Amino acid sequence: QVQLQESGGGLVQSGGSLGLSCAASGNIFSINAMDWYRQAPGKQRELVASMTGAGSTGYADSVKGRFTISRDNARNTVYLEMNSLKPEDTAVYYCHASIRASGTTYYRGYWGRGTQVTVSI
Repeated sequence: QVQLQESGGGLVQSGGSLGLSCAASGNIFSINAMDWYRQAPGKQRELVASMTGAGSTGYADSVKGRFTISRDNARNTVYLEMNSLKPEDTAVYYCHASIRASGTTYYRGYWGRGTQVTVSI
């Protein structure tokens, strides 16, 4: 069984910084892309940042220049460094990863349970 567990998050003032991490565990054969999504109240879940297994990154326009995604493949962990936070960044942040479990021949997506990030004015 594969699981994703986020950590970090919390309350921060506007202009501040916060870091998130997400560790994948279980019967993992390999991991392809690892991503961060967020969902604000009353809004659809949106992709914030993504990193392929080869290290290519992509960001939503709203976070470019402020957020940085990175990963430690040895630890099956992805990070999201968030700087210059704005109230509109307030959301539940979810980790997502494309993982091939041991004993399988295909990749499928897994989600973490989410962690709340609140940015106060």
